[in-house]
Amino acid sequence: MKYIFVTGGVMSGLGKGVVTSSIAKLLQLAGLNVSCIKIDPYLNYDAGTMNPIAHGEVFVTEDGGECDMDIGNYERFLNQNIPKNHNITTAQVFSDVIRKERDGGYLGDCVQIIPHITDEIRRRITSVGIDESLDVLIVECGGTVGDIESLPFLEALRQMRATCPPGEDVLFIHVTLAPSLDVVGEQKTKPTQHSVQELRRIGIQPDYLAVRCTQPLQDKTKEKLALFTGVDIADVLSCHDAESIFEIPRILYEQGIVDSVFRKFGHTNLMDPENWSSWNNVVDSMTKQGRTVRIAMVGKYVTLTDSYVSVNQALRHAAADLGVSVKIDLLDSEIIRNDIIPRYDGILVPGGFGTRGAEGIIQTARQARLHDIPYLGICFGFQLAAVAFARDALNMHDAHTSEIIPDTDNVVVHLLPDQLSDHATGGSLRLGAHAINIKHDTRASNIYQSDTIRRRHRHRYEINTDVIPRLEGAGMIFSASSDDNRRMEILEIPSCRFYMGVQFHPEFSSRPGFPEASYRAFVDAASRI
Repeated sequence: MKYIFVTGGVMSGLGKGVVTSSIAKLLQLAGLNVSCIKIDPYLNYDAGTMNPIAHGEVFVTEDGGECDMDIGNYERFLNQNIPKNHNITTAQVFSDVIRKERDGGYLGDCVQIIPHITDEIRRRITSVGIDESLDVLIVECGGTVGDIESLPFLEALRQMRATCPPGEDVLFIHVTLAPSLDVVGEQKTKPTQHSVQELRRIGIQPDYLAVRCTQPLQDKTKEKLALFTGVDIADVLSCHDAESIFEIPRILYEQGIVDSVFRKFGHTNLMDPENWSSWNNVVDSMTKQGRTVRIAMVGKYVTLTDSYVSVNQALRHAAADLGVSVKIDLLDSEIIRNDIIPRYDGILVPGGFGTRGAEGIIQTARQARLHDIPYLGICFGFQLAAVAFARDALNMHDAHTSEIIPDTDNVVVHLLPDQLSDHATGGSLRLGAHAINIKHDTRASNIYQSDTIRRRHRHRYEINTDVIPRLEGAGMIFSASSDDNRRMEILEIPSCRFYMGVQFHPEFSSRPGFPEASYRAFVDAASRI
């Protein structure tokens, strides 16, 4: 069993997740069984209750985990599902240790950070590798070296290197920054020097530096970093800006990272040229410029692009497969104007919760329908599309979701029945992959070419089945339902060129080279205007 630990310094947001995913992809292409873990050193049990504007997207795993968005990067790069136990948080670790102490599991010991917390961290990491029979497990430690929250995790990783048995190997990759000052035209090394010094104080000497920079790392910068950090100059890697994050594996490969890792692990690089060529073809398709399709993404959390990472990626996967380019404009549903909608080739409304901006989404769904602009509504966008249709087609002027107006006379969307007795907030939604039955002779059946699909969900509300006959009588079709036929999963309006809403989150199933079908159909429809 081999481990690669990825740490970060200087500042957050440097792209540790992309570096982790890229190295994992390269080792996978070389024939190894690889997976990734993300450590998040916060006291939230998971990402489920965190504001996407502050933390970014909540990524939902197949088994129902509400995880950090880096888990989504791992899945997209590796084209494999990552279970929820691959996202470790401080709260999870402390909860298990405290529970074990209450159950008498420590036999009178004084429970401390070392060894009890660090042992639990190590147990969680090693159990993943053992249970999944991995060749290499890559662990990304969130946060920045020097943060107090990260210290127990970094200590656990240090211990794993110090105590690894024969046959096991541990490598450390430190992601850092070499900022450039245009005035002097020089890449500065001091931030990286200080970051590595901080890492050394913890007892960790990095084997590699992955240095973020705007332009390729200069030779003199590499030489200086190697001198001051003790990292071999060949292992100082340039992670410069690229058009697509999926180009980073190629950038690292060209610097010899795969040969170097195999050499340090005592193995021979068995990279299959066909695998490498196939991956490069996918990457090239992602960066190839075709006809530009303008998509308006109307949402609640548009002030941070990371709020909709998977949606953005799914649109780009679809565009690449169709040979077109997408220009995505993020529009705030609180201030959206009706006259803006007709300017776009397609309208997408992603998921969301709560009152703020809901009327803007309802108006967006209405304008897309009235102007026959391709529309794809995800989760909240699915529910409010039904509300907009009920107001117009059924003259239910007070139609709404009970999430926003609990006492409205015309409830189109209401709380899931099994949520009525559950007062918890975290981890209580309908989560993870569920089977979906698709009706024959519908747009959905044409798109998915299957009677049954499985897709990931994250919601607490659903379409009120009492109003479905009236909605369908007015021209809306519910073309898919849950496997027990109790809740609606897909709506469409056949009289429109493309008007679809889905209760699930198809973006979590989209991968480079394998676009999710509803996203592909949406972009295809938008490209034909």
